[in-house]
Amino acid sequence: MNSAEPITKPVSLKVPALRQMKADGMRITASTAYDSTFGSLLDRSGIDVVLVGDSLGMVVLGERHTLSVSMDDMVHHTRAVSRGVQRALLVADMPFASYPDPATAFRNAARLISEGRASMVKLEGDGHVFESVRYLTDREIPVCAHIGMTPQSIHRFGGFRLQGKSDETAAKIRSAAIAAEAAGAEMLVLECVPASLAVDVTASVSIPVIGIGAGIACDGQILVSYDLLGFTTGRRPRFVKNFLAGRDSAEAAVRAYVDDVRNGLFPTLDNSY
Repeated sequence: MNSAEPITKPVSLKVPALRQMKADGMRITASTAYDSTFGSLLDRSGIDVVLVGDSLGMVVLGERHTLSVSMDDMVHHTRAVSRGVQRALLVADMPFASYPDPATAFRNAARLISEGRASMVKLEGDGHVFESVRYLTDREIPVCAHIGMTPQSIHRFGGFRLQGKSDETAAKIRSAAIAAEAAGAEMLVLECVPASLAVDVTASVSIPVIGIGAGIACDGQILVSYDLLGFTTGRRPRFVKNFLAGRDSAEAAVRAYVDDVRNGLFPTLDNSY
């Protein structure tokens, strides 16, 4: 009797691989998961980065924004997602008010790494936030920065609004990207900015820039998994596409998203600002 074929575990992506993907011109694919089942779905469908987003407050818990999500929520959901992810890099959002100063940021980020089993944490904002980015990276916690339209700032922005439309605000976002890299960030999410600004930002830094509503020029793209599967309720943002339409399974939809991002077919001009 022939012995069974050995079961090989997929090689997991490490943080340095993302920078190499940018250098090689290989677009990075990313999406969100909030439980083990979605983590496994994204992982086996070829997603490179699985983000446990504080967007869970809206798409899972039914809140109007992300601000009520707690550290305990994020640790709980990150640990659940980690059980379904083998290959992809697992990133977890730092929720609102969890990083008011570097020491507090470290305590909370350490929970997401140790209890949640994430490989990287994501912080929104600029300015003083980069003090925490530096503090974390100096203590061996990889960080993804998030600039542009930052959902935790909706009260200051007056809602979910396009950022970087004026020369002044565009220059601020470009400077923030450079400052994020200088502070030690290994990756950058750039959300809801004009596509022309995303071109400049992506070229200004050596770390990967992952866009959402930021045009085709970024090094990769991220969509909320519920959005790419057509679960969006209410008004659908222009950067969202339903990849499940015309397909017979969620896995086929995610694979189509991966293929379109890899081949530069998504986002289109219709999905950009």
